[in-house]
Formats: sequence, C-alpha cells, structure tokens
Amino acid sequence: MRVTFSEADIVFELPPDADRMSESEFFEFCIANTELNVERDKHGTIEIVAPVTYHGGRIELHAAGQLYLWSQQTGLGYAFSSSVGFTLPNGAVRSPDASWVQKSRHDALPIGEKEKFAHICPDFVVEIRSASDSLLRLKTKMTEYMENGCRLAFLIDPSKQIAWIYEVNKEVVEISGFEQKLSVGELMPGFSLDLSVFVGD
Repeated sequence: MRVTFSEADIVFELPPDADRMSESEFFEFCIANTELNVERDKHGTIEIVAPVTYHGGRIELHAAGQLYLWSQQTGLGYAFSSSVGFTLPNGAVRSPDASWVQKSRHDALPIGEKEKFAHICPDFVVEIRSASDSLLRLKTKMTEYMENGCRLAFLIDPSKQIAWIYEVNKEVVEISGFEQKLSVGELMPGFSLDLSVFVGD
C-alpha cells in the first residue's frame, strides 16, 4: 500500500500486514486517526490532506454557509461540510469543501450507510483551492466527481479570482472576477454562490 503526504511526515496506525485496506479497515483507520484529514483514491492510495490556511478556512465556511442556508430554507436536500467522506462508485473516498445531496437520494440511503462514508456521490460539490493545492490535482478531482454521478461542481481559486463550472454533458466554463454570483440553474432553484464574499483580507 502506498501513502502520500502533502506536507510533513505524520505517524499513524495501520492494520497489521495490510496491503490494500478494505472499506471497513479504511473506515476504522480514519476513526483511529481523527486528527488527520484523509482521502483515498480509486486505487486505494491514502492521501493526507494539509489543513487549510486561516484565509482558506474563512472562505470555505462562507461557501458552506451559503449552501446550508439555502438548503434549510428550501428543504430540497441536505448540505454537508468538508468533514464528510463520500464513497464514490469508483471506490474513492472524497471530502469536498462543501456539498449537497438531493432529498430523494438522501432518503433512499439505508440508515447504516449514513453512519459510514456513504456510497453516494453528491449532486453538487464545491472545492476551494488553497495555497498548497495543486490546480491539476483539483481539476482531476472535479472530473472524478462528474464521472461518478455529480451533476454540478464549482472549483474556486480565490487567489487568482477564477472559478470553473463543471456540469453534466457540458464543457467546463471558466469565470474570471469575483464581483458576481455563480448560479446553478434547474438543479437547485434559487441558489447562487456569491463570490464577492471571498474577496478581502
């Protein structure tokens, strides 16, 4: 099994004699190492994700907050924070910075799934690039989301004030400048992500 680190080496426990962790072993590994922000790719490679910066954390909360408020007001689905792990159809476990699942799909999940890294890809995700993030890696993740059932995704680069919109069966759209809102069309009526709040000290 290969483990990659984005920052300094971190000591953590692995199941004895593990080559590739099963889903249950990976879940137990994450529970045993709650101080780590962990994802896993479709090949089983564990990825230790660095904490976000002070500025990055503020921006991440802005995005999740806007999504949460709209979700609560409409009741059309459920918003999730960056702490949630989703098991995608390709086997990867991902934790987008903000995400949303349509109510009918959420309600169809067995109760046991909701106590784990549920086997579901969010309908909508937001990823925010921090100073330590590789843009190529993030764009690869966005493509992965779309290939695994996500219907709409925003990739946001606050430092360059550029955003990319990923939508099913459409070309990726690049947006420059943050004095605007990103709308989501028919998927989430009435919701738009205000980019202007991401600009500031």
